[in-house]
Amino acid sequence: MYKFTANLVKLILKLTGSKARVYDAHNLPKDGGFIIACTHTGYVDILNLGVAVMPREIHFMAKKQLFDIKGLGWLINHLNAFPVDRDNPGPSVIKIPSQLLKEGKIVGIFPSGTRNSEGTDLKQGAITIAQLSKTQIVPAAYVGARNAGDVFKRGKGYLIYGEPFYVTGKGKEGREEFTHHLEHELVALTEELNKRIAADKK
Repeated sequence: MYKFTANLVKLILKLTGSKARVYDAHNLPKDGGFIIACTHTGYVDILNLGVAVMPREIHFMAKKQLFDIKGLGWLINHLNAFPVDRDNPGPSVIKIPSQLLKEGKIVGIFPSGTRNSEGTDLKQGAITIAQLSKTQIVPAAYVGARNAGDVFKRGKGYLIYGEPFYVTGKGKEGREEFTHHLEHELVALTEELNKRIAADKK
């Protein structure tokens, strides 16, 4: 079902001109499990990220409330999303993605690109999963169409991947160090992406 849904989404994005232009795809590992930590502005970045790595599949971490939204809940469920209760996180927050990574799959996490409290918690969550599973993180940034309105207005999308890294720090101090590193990478990638978009438009 994932491949059918992803191909349908890819076709819609392509026809509306909203399929993301991708930069630095060479930074994606060719095989094995890894985490993609991408900036998040709306649900179209989820769709673009999902189709950009095809034929591989991404298993998205998503807040459980999204699964209650008619239409969207169905879609993300068929794009391999798994629910996480951010207000009352349990062992599944670590257990599910760690198992997926162990199986050689890609886990997608959308920590906010801004320095708000929720964004910091989500970044640290991504770092904790990477630390415990000894898996690479690929930072990524997205700029462009955010929602259905933007898509049908033919809003373009752009996606860039940063260099993958391992969380080599130990314990709490290591998590804090690499959480700051991820924050820096997401901000830097967004700035770099905006520069490339501007250059391409000249």
